Amino acid sequence: MTFKLSPSSMNLVEDCPRCFWLQIVKKISRPSGIFPSLPSGVDKMLKEHFDRFRDNNKLPPELKELKDVKLFEDKELLKKWRNNLKGIEFKDEDNDVLLHGAVDNLLSKDNKLIVIDYKTRGFALKEDTAHHYQDQLDIYNFLLRKNGYETEDFAYLLFYLPEKVLESGEFIFKNELVKMKIDIKHAEFLLDRAINIIKGEMPEASKDCKYCKWGENEF
Repeated sequence: MTFKLSPSSMNLVEDCPRCFWLQIVKKISRPSGIFPSLPSGVDKMLKEHFDRFRDNNKLPPELKELKDVKLFEDKELLKKWRNNLKGIEFKDEDNDVLLHGAVDNLLSKDNKLIVIDYKTRGFALKEDTAHHYQDQLDIYNFLLRKNGYETEDFAYLLFYLPEKVLESGEFIFKNELVKMKIDIKHAEFLLDRAINIIKGEMPEASKDCKYCKWGENEF
């Protein structure tokens, strides 16, 4: 049996090892609410927006401050890497674990790739907002390197934040580009820890996990 991991499931490794073990080994996921469709719709439009600039060999205005970079040119490969069911994959054959992640977009500079990920938020960024996406960016870069691609030691988060509504009814968003340092060793640590949890017995719950507290009499 192949255990399939993704950046979202890997978040549970640090959040609550028991919830991670239950989701991956026993296929028991945390209860989830209704996922809003707006972020998905915005994500789709942003990819189309960036693709139009790629087709014209240009950068979109959101990236005007960047120098000597261009959008990743292989559209067919990017289409595969964007697919949530496929993405970029790496299989640890010894432990029968498949890790995959779907990127939003890539830049290239001097034959190295740079991950860029879109984020939609309802409020201004806080000091630690970008930090919450560190694991995701580390894992994307880990996957690219495992597939034989060189990546820079940094990535970008591109935040879109609501700014105002015009009299015409048009909704205006502003954007903020945040540069993030990449830590491949941390991604390797997360994967090793995930494998150790999967191969072991059900671990103790995180003391702060409200899901485990709710179901503590069930397991």
